[in-house]
Amino acid sequence: MPKGPKGEKRPADVIGNAVKIMKIATGEEEDEKTDDGKDKAAVSMGRRGGKARAEKMSAGERAAIAKKAAKARWERSRG
Repeated sequence: MPKGPKGEKRPADVIGNAVKIMKIATGEEEDEKTDDGKDKAAVSMGRRGGKARAEKMSAGERAAIAKKAAKARWERSRG
């Protein structure tokens, strides 16, 4: 049986998948959810770290980083 992006089992054919989703929506079946493998405490610390880093930087440093990121996105989109 094929697996979805988070490892859940789903039918391979379109009609079978539609029936499975309908059963989940109506409560006939439980949706199998998998753990994404991330530690919730580590994710929380990471979010706080980004904010702390931004607060320590000057406006000029933040602008330089933003310009570098925009240039990288522009170069990637142009091919």
